[in-house]
Amino acid sequence: MSVSLYEASVGRFLQTLGAVSGYLDKGRSHCEENNMDLNEIVETRLYPDMLPFRFQLIQVASLSLGAINGVRAGEYSPPPPPQDLDYQELQDLVAEARSGLQQLTAEVVNGLAGKEVRTPWWTFTAEGFLMSFSLPSFYFHATTAYDILRTKGVPVGKLDFLGQLNIKA
Repeated sequence: MSVSLYEASVGRFLQTLGAVSGYLDKGRSHCEENNMDLNEIVETRLYPDMLPFRFQLIQVASLSLGAINGVRAGEYSPPPPPQDLDYQELQDLVAEARSGLQQLTAEVVNGLAGKEVRTPWWTFTAEGFLMSFSLPSFYFHATTAYDILRTKGVPVGKLDFLGQLNIKA
């Protein structure tokens, strides 16, 4: 069985973006139920030298839809310095990335195979960029955002992180 570039990248991005959307909703509900300031979470860091929750979600969008757009253009650059987005704007950013990916077809993404992609650091093939840089970085930032919510007491677990699984019945 072979796995297409679309399924290996866009399929995984969509699964995790759905999960991110879900745990952001749980974070909002938890804060509202416990009279917590949502924007306090936006500025939370796991450790003083790590970037805040806001940055993690900006990267989730950049490393998913932004990565596919970079492959299509032949060049990927990270987004500009973190914008001051509030919790709702971060939820909207994740929803926009998810929506943009849902509009892509397998034919378009699979047709990118072998294409050269330049970054500020390295040059890759589309497959190399998506599999060795974009996806691992995407998961890192999605996990860090999840972990920040956990430190704030949001009741999320592993299934919340996994999102909707592709299970064959």
